[in-house]
Amino acid sequence: MTFLKKRASLLIAAFLSLAAAFAAMPASAQELAPEHLAIARKYIELTDKSGIYEVSLVETAVETMRTIITQNPEIMDPVDKAITKTLESYKGKKGDLLDQFARVYALNFTMDELQVIVAFYESPVGSKLAAANASLNQSIQMVMRVFETNLKTEFFAKVRAELKAGGYDV
Repeated sequence: MTFLKKRASLLIAAFLSLAAAFAAMPASAQELAPEHLAIARKYIELTDKSGIYEVSLVETAVETMRTIITQNPEIMDPVDKAITKTLESYKGKKGDLLDQFARVYALNFTMDELQVIVAFYESPVGSKLAAANASLNQSIQMVMRVFETNLKTEFFAKVRAELKAGGYDV
């Protein structure tokens, strides 16, 4: 699973969890000043360099195509047209998702904190970080996969050695 697909899945899961949590909250706890949401939304826009909404749509479309065509290979053209039409219906709805993300940030950061964060991401270094995050995260995930593979092998060997020292042969 690619980094973007994992990120999209996590964000969608987080979104659904938060939507349920918001529904359970009293109305007064959900109210945020429009300027607070606006600064949080600005942060989202400054850092959404990988186009999470678009990536999710494309990956969902490909997965849908694969599922339907595997079972019905003879209807490739109608499926392609249906997917294209369905993708069109999602144009212009990115803002809804980004607004929900902004709400999460607004609930967790004060306006002053968000202004500092936005100022950083508007700076040359912040802009460079936002642009590099997707590739950096992929590299970090690769390092983690190697680490976990080595850790599992080493850990298992150490546990076996410990058990062997205790008289158990596993």
